[in-house]
Amino acid sequence: MIFNVRLLLEYDGTNFHGWQRQANLPTIQATLEDVLSRITKQTIKVAGAGRTDAGVHAAGQVANFKSALKLAEPSWVKAINSLLPQDIRIKSTEYVPTEFHARYSAKSKVYQYLILNSEQSSPFLRNYVWHIKQPLGISFMKEATEYLIGTHDFSSFRASACGAKSPVRTLDRLEIVTDGDTSRIFLKNMGSAPRLIVFTFEARSYLQHMVRNIVGTLAEVGRGKLHSSDVRDILEKKDRRHAGPIASPQGLFLVEIKYDYI
Repeated sequence: MIFNVRLLLEYDGTNFHGWQRQANLPTIQATLEDVLSRITKQTIKVAGAGRTDAGVHAAGQVANFKSALKLAEPSWVKAINSLLPQDIRIKSTEYVPTEFHARYSAKSKVYQYLILNSEQSSPFLRNYVWHIKQPLGISFMKEATEYLIGTHDFSSFRASACGAKSPVRTLDRLEIVTDGDTSRIFLKNMGSAPRLIVFTFEARSYLQHMVRNIVGTLAEVGRGKLHSSDVRDILEKKDRRHAGPIASPQGLFLVEIKYDYI
């Protein structure tokens, strides 16, 4: 009998070349598959809900694999974590129906992007934020998000190497919030008025580099280099050359995968 096992995991992507297996390069998928193959003594293929890029992190990645070995769900967690490097952790496992697929069964995926808006950078946060010194106009950035929510052709925000058949995507949510009192306790010694700006995206699927290209463009709005309404024009031009620069990978986190029945 073959069992379908769902994994909920988190990882620090700093030392990995993204999720997807690549020849002679460390990746999250390859690391997981190698560990699971050792445990089950069979060749294991792992399907992930989202293919994060090099340097991108996950707090709520979901994956699944199929195996003839059946362990108690807590035993899977213990066995896998005992062999994984410290920058990858399995949070939970669950037996799911055979037809469940981490990627194709997903209803939506939630990403967050973090900008440290401060005069000084931080050695503690350098792998998890995009540091921007110049103060950003949050209200203008929020205005610009209104043009992006909904179903659009996002050609202006896709990577040149993106292999998606269609550039049309539906962005269900794009929110921007700034840090509160809790994070200021940590940031208080980092210069005048440090801010942690958090962008939250939700969509069923994304184009390659879509989130980072949008954040890079919104940062240009925050800097005053673009007007909030320019984002509407950039979207309509369907040309990547008119959008802002791509945001750095280390500020991006895959935080949640939503399913109808999981």
